[in-house]
Amino acid sequence: MENLLYILPALACPVGMGLMMWLMMRPKHSAQTEPTTDRQELVRLRKEIDALRSDQASRDTIPQDRPA
Repeated sequence: MENLLYILPALACPVGMGLMMWLMMRPKHSAQTEPTTDRQELVRLRKEIDALRSDQASRDTIPQDRPA
């Protein structure tokens, strides 16, 4: 019985790590509904990037008066 008290802490770490790895590897069922939301945000961000690039390109082509 006394030896069991020494073995349990030594086994707790690998058993706990195995359990955590198993839980993390399981597929998430709630993540299947999110790709449409992620896709919509990706499209929105790409449009915003395109708008910013075109705005910057138009600023680069127009000479601006700079004070001397």
